[in-house]
Amino acid sequence: MPAGHSVEGKENPLSALDKAKNKAEEVGGMAKERTGEATGDDSLRAEGEADQAKGNLKQAGEKVKDAFKD
Repeated sequence: MPAGHSVEGKENPLSALDKAKNKAEEVGGMAKERTGEATGDDSLRAEGEADQAKGNLKQAGEKVKDAFKD
């Protein structure tokens, strides 16, 4: 059975929700970073970079969990 999937072949809804939240955090971080760059706001740019890093780290954690579900 593929990682993160149930017997019926559908992805675990909680896993899918976590992945969507992580991706949203990553995308939101990109927007903050670009806004900070455009406005010269180094604090906002740094916050955006941090949000992206958190989203990426969480996505990596989901992949590790999926790998161990096999």
